[in-house]
Amino acid sequence: MASITITGSTKPPSARSAPAGAARAQGDPFVPRMLLGKRLRELREAARLSRPRAGLAVGASESKIARLELGRTRAKPGDVGGLLDRYGAEPDERATLLALAEQTGARPWWHGDGDIVPRWVRDYLSAEQAAKLVRTFEAQFVPGLLQTEDYARELVRGLRPEDEAEVERRVEFRMRRQRVLRRRPRPLNLWVVLDEGALWRPVCAPTTMRMQILHIIEQCRRPNVTIQIAPLGISGQIAGDGSLTLVRFPQQGLQDMVYLERPDNAVYPARRAEIEHHWHIFNTLVTEAAPPERTPHRLAQILATY
Repeated sequence: MASITITGSTKPPSARSAPAGAARAQGDPFVPRMLLGKRLRELREAARLSRPRAGLAVGASESKIARLELGRTRAKPGDVGGLLDRYGAEPDERATLLALAEQTGARPWWHGDGDIVPRWVRDYLSAEQAAKLVRTFEAQFVPGLLQTEDYARELVRGLRPEDEAEVERRVEFRMRRQRVLRRRPRPLNLWVVLDEGALWRPVCAPTTMRMQILHIIEQCRRPNVTIQIAPLGISGQIAGDGSLTLVRFPQQGLQDMVYLERPDNAVYPARRAEIEHHWHIFNTLVTEAAPPERTPHRLAQILATY
């Protein structure tokens, strides 16, 4: 779950603020793009139009229509208006969708730190902040949303040695992500299945690991956080080599996101069968791991060995 995503350019962040006079919508554009794209696809299909024929209405290519429908690009209100005319949208819905189109031009919450955020993790970071539920399995490291500052700091130093100011900037970004667990009035619900091996892996000093384990025990007390410890090496038996994260949104009609993080990239399976397959994997992990109520006791046992 973006647990080790701490790579990227180290050049100074020249785009931390919008240029003078630039008008920007407020809020992250990820959900507006997804909602707008979904509805544009439904309207196009109801009008029995192919993507190439729909594109003729606004002078756009088939690939551009596909990107709009998949929520992968900013939507210009003029283009959306032309498509809605072609689809015969009702006036009330037209107003709603044009408002969504305006929101797709907002800067994402991570924009000011875009130089340290790899392109392949950006959609996930936006989805994480918009989600109502994130379920994640980690085999290698403590998930990013549960990391202490010291644990994150040692990961950054170990995987990408940099000057101290850059290290601290990356750690601060990780801590800012975690605010979603404390947001009001609806904090993110987080369900973690953690391979026990991640707690034995020598990625940081013993003192740091002890504090990290104590932090996880503390997080178990949160009503919106569920943590299970899975047997050593379970990922090789069930989930393959890497993390698995499932994101569910509060908005009706948005399908779940599957995020598979790898060392230098990520995969976002989007077909319904693929999403259902990964839900099945996670549910299997849940049944194989110890029940959540046993997690503090198991963590205390591990803590006693450090």
